[in-house]
Amino acid sequence: MIGIPIALLAANGVEWYLHKYALHGVPQEGGGRKSFSPPFMKRHWAHHKQVRLSKYRDDYLYGTENEDAAAEKKALLQMCAITSLAMPVAPFFTLTTYYCAWNYWHVHSKSHLDPEWGKKKIPWHYDHHMNTNQDANWGVTKPWFDYIMGTRVISSPDLQESNPLGIKLPRFVENKLNALARRYAPRAFEKLDANMLEEKQKRNQGLENKMPEFQAA
Repeated sequence: MIGIPIALLAANGVEWYLHKYALHGVPQEGGGRKSFSPPFMKRHWAHHKQVRLSKYRDDYLYGTENEDAAAEKKALLQMCAITSLAMPVAPFFTLTTYYCAWNYWHVHSKSHLDPEWGKKKIPWHYDHHMNTNQDANWGVTKPWFDYIMGTRVISSPDLQESNPLGIKLPRFVENKLNALARRYAPRAFEKLDANMLEEKQKRNQGLENKMPEFQAA
């Protein structure tokens, strides 16, 4: 059973890492971006541009059958094929990775087909697309590694999840969790507060309307 929480945490870490380094790519000094998966990076920035044009909605990627959607499904299935190797020794871990792959597709696609649902359900991903800085908020299904790595940028208090887990909990549990998190990870929350202040200042300059530009290195 310990494989379940391990798989959930590992999946969120992989989600964070691939989103940052494969889909967005690393900005280069000479201009452009470098990724270990250039085709996915190009598709992803097209997705970003469409989302900005349509106020977070993307009917092309998730509303129709197309090669970009097929490529994303194929990548998820390939990752499940890799985790399947652990099935004989870690069945709960493996089965949970299957759930994580399905959940990623379900949550991400639904959020971009129903923006109001997405804004409420995964506000960190709404911020990822609609903030002045789109190179942040790498988690899609949960914001866990964004809290750990200091990359959660909250645009406004009304889009802030009520606890770092991004899961609806009873109020008394949330209050205790938030108090413990700020007590034992003060630097993470100092970074969180600083990020929110910086985003507010950039929005006051009207930078949230800037369209994303893509250029490979």
